[in-house]
Amino acid sequence: MLTKDISQELESVILQLVNEGKEPTVALIKARLNAKIPIPAIVTTIKRWKSSQQIPKVEVAVASSASSATEQRITRLEQQVADLVSRVAQLEQQSGQKL
Repeated sequence: MLTKDISQELESVILQLVNEGKEPTVALIKARLNAKIPIPAIVTTIKRWKSSQQIPKVEVAVASSASSATEQRITRLEQQVADLVSRVAQLEQQSGQKL
């Protein structure tokens, strides 16, 4: 499974909140992030930030490539089915003409 490191984005959001004079919370961070991050990862990040002013490495799964491969496979299979249906229709037509 492919992953994407979003630690930089998390750090940027936390620094924005701190510069605005706001306390970083799960809700504020989640609202400003572009990526979907599990809440436990955000909680861990906030705890680490409060204790050491550091952001842990946070990675999220990227499922788009698997989804794309599945879509391509489905498209190929649909095309094969359409070709086979066409061939069956032709064979039925040929056998009907001989009768």
